[in-house]
Formats: sequence, structure tokens, C-alpha cells
Amino acid sequence: MIYDIRHVTTYSYESPVSFARCSLRLEPRSGDGQQLVSHTVEIKPRPTERTIRHDFFGTHTESVLIETPHRTLRIDSRSRVSVSRTAPDRAAPSPAWESVRDLAFEASSLGPSSPIGYVFASPLVPVQQPVTCYASQSFPPGGGIVAGAADLMHRIRTGFKYDAKATVISTPLNEVFEKRHGVCQDFAHVMIAGLRGLGLPAAYVSGYLRTIPPPGKPRLQGADATHAWVSLWCGERLGWIGFDPTNDIVVGSDHIVLAVGRDFSDVSPVDGVIVGSRKQKLSVAVDVLLVE
Repeated sequence: MIYDIRHVTTYSYESPVSFARCSLRLEPRSGDGQQLVSHTVEIKPRPTERTIRHDFFGTHTESVLIETPHRTLRIDSRSRVSVSRTAPDRAAPSPAWESVRDLAFEASSLGPSSPIGYVFASPLVPVQQPVTCYASQSFPPGGGIVAGAADLMHRIRTGFKYDAKATVISTPLNEVFEKRHGVCQDFAHVMIAGLRGLGLPAAYVSGYLRTIPPPGKPRLQGADATHAWVSLWCGERLGWIGFDPTNDIVVGSDHIVLAVGRDFSDVSPVDGVIVGSRKQKLSVAVDVLLVE
């Protein structure tokens, strides 16, 4: 499948901002069944300086310096991506989760694809006993790792309520777990915390999900959004497999990967600092279109 993606981020400020430095992680990745065809980013006001690097996780990161006073910052990212990824059967045989855990701790590589980097707690995903106990119910002794992850994903989907007003980026994991309310970022963090509590390597994935409107209803422009899910290392043979606890879906060709890290703090599409005062307003509009 080939997708055209438009991701527009707009900051509006009550008073002029004299300086801004931003980090942009808006270029979709290539690899693991996905190929970037084209990518552009238009920024207004025009930056004084733009530099590109790849971070430890392999994410294309653009650093932007803006020295023109402004009250609106608009970042318009456009990408075309080809995706060919088959979702594995959640009931298919897979290695026992304990053997995958042991292999992860024996990893000799420290590179970005090595499982050992995703076993331990990270800034937004602490390992907490209640979450570990919750996850352990999906992983009986000798159980297959794919079936266990699929069961945990399903339990989060059915036991937690999607509520965009319940949390913010800084809401602690234990509060999300206790309230059982949140958004895709929160559900991914809870699942990752449970898996890591069992010693399993789990990564946070940011990206996009193609949405299909109900029958007879038009597709609303700008109605899509950035999405988040979990990538679990399932052993040397199966490698990394994506699990989407917000939708109870094993990741296939409807998901487009933007960035991978330990948690949201590693992959935020736009972050940075500004010199200014008073309030600001953020709006994000995303379109994911299947190219016929």
C-alpha cells in the first residue's frame, strides 16, 4: 500500500515569540516492511538554520532555529510511504516468553535494534509492581510470547477507556493505570511497563494509522491523528512485532511508523524551547490517504 500523509502542526502565541529552537521527528522510517518514497517539511516563519541528524534510535531528526519574531509557527510535513507488512496470527505458535526474556538479557549488541535497550525502565515508563502483576496474568508459565502479548493488548483495549480529556503528556503512569482512562500514548506506556516488568523488551512506536470512515459517511479532512503502539521483541526468528492496544490490532499495513524509542520522550514529533510570554495554543491536523 502507498500512503500520502500530511501532518500540520500550528502553534499560536498570545504575544510575539522572539526565538524558537525546535526538534522535528516527522520523517517516516524506512525498513521492516516500510519504504519512504518522499518527504518535505515547510516551516513558517522561515528558519534561520536547519540541520539534520539521526539519533541513537535511527530517527531522522531536524533541528530548526527561528530568530524572526512571530505569533504563529506552522510546520507542514508531507510524506509518501510504501507499506507492505503482514500481521502475524495472534494465535500462531511462538517461543515461550521466558526463553525470549532470557535471550534478551544475553544480547551482546548495544545497537538500536538490540532488545537489551528496551528491557529497563525509561523516563516515562517506570516498572511498577501493580502493572507487572496485571501483565503477568497474560503470560502463564511456558506460554507463547505472541499469544501473551495479544492477550495483554486485548485486556487493555477492553479494560481501559479512551478519553482524550483524562490525561496530558505529563500524567504519571500509575495515575493512568489506576483510573483506566487515557489515550493511545497512555495505553502504549501501560503495556510497555507491564512487558518490561516481566523482563521482556518493548519499544514505543509513534506513527500514523489509516482510518476508514463508517459506510456512507465522508472522510473528514484533517480528522486523523498521530498514533502510538508497542513493538515487542519476540525472539531471533520472529524479531520485532507491533501490538496496538488502543485498537486491539496486531500491526500490519495500516500502520505507518514514524519513530521508535523507549517511550514518548524519545519520539515526540515536535518539541523545543521558545523565548516568549503568555499562553500558547497547539493544533494538529493529520491526513492519511491511500493512494489508489
